[in-house]
Amino acid sequence: MCTAATYKTKDFYFGRTLDYEFSYGDEITITPRNFPFKFRHTNECNSHFAMIGMAHIADGYPLYYDAMNEKGLCMAGLNFVRNAVYFEPKNGKENIAQFEFIPYILSHCDSVLQARKKLENLNITNTQFSDKLPCAQLHWIISDKDESLTVESTIDGLKVYDNPVGVLTNNPPFDIQMFMLNNYMSLSPKQPENNFGKSAELTTYSRGMGAIGLPGDLSSASRFAKVAFTKLNSVSGDSESESVSQFFHILGSVDQQRGCCEVAEGKYEITLYTSCCNADKGIYYYTTYNNHQICAVDMHKTDLDMAELTAYTPITEGKVLFQN
Repeated sequence: MCTAATYKTKDFYFGRTLDYEFSYGDEITITPRNFPFKFRHTNECNSHFAMIGMAHIADGYPLYYDAMNEKGLCMAGLNFVRNAVYFEPKNGKENIAQFEFIPYILSHCDSVLQARKKLENLNITNTQFSDKLPCAQLHWIISDKDESLTVESTIDGLKVYDNPVGVLTNNPPFDIQMFMLNNYMSLSPKQPENNFGKSAELTTYSRGMGAIGLPGDLSSASRFAKVAFTKLNSVSGDSESESVSQFFHILGSVDQQRGCCEVAEGKYEITLYTSCCNADKGIYYYTTYNNHQICAVDMHKTDLDMAELTAYTPITEGKVLFQN
């Protein structure tokens, strides 16, 4: 299970948590402009926008979990189990395999507006990457500094939703997640007033009581509400350090700790990594479960005109800074 969010100060930021019980061996991966994307059902793309994100590289191909391109368009795929449905290739459609969806959009589009146009004739196919890597059941968030979309391929076909809160988790489908925010419209970062009844002399006994009722469990519906509230009420300075720090605090509100979400006997879902992309500067920040020091990779410090991938292994072990 995972959570994605956007945040805007002077620059635009985008990122996600990846919550799972094990890692596939993910790497911060830069795909340069001349890396050949050999799409299964449409034309090969040998020249495109460069991109950076977290990916599992299989047979030389970057299977991105989340990424941004050099134009500031960002995208992430999150689990959508039992609701995601992909289809056979269809005549008259732009047929893109599920695992190609992030590279396809980020290769061709410089904005959500362009992505929206691509989606008008898109069919996400059930083509597997390989026998060992079947289709992941996902839905996606696509964002830039101006707007966000949620894309879901279901039994009813491809659905594209405007995403006004800039947040995505997992199930239920996005339109239901948005509807359930109605349950929390009375919440506030301010202290509450007594609306219970005139005859009841009620008073606050703690700070933060305006948000009583905000869920704190790890279910995807609860994480959606928690991160939406946190993000929409978040305040920070607009410097890079303040903005990045605040973004990690926003997603830190739904961090998953080992032991709290058991998925099988002795196996626990944890937040394997949290990412934060500065989409204006092309910097990919991240933390990992055992390393909360913020690390970063700058895509513009590599040769973006190459034809080969550049990958960086995440730093997964932190060090304590002793001050005495």
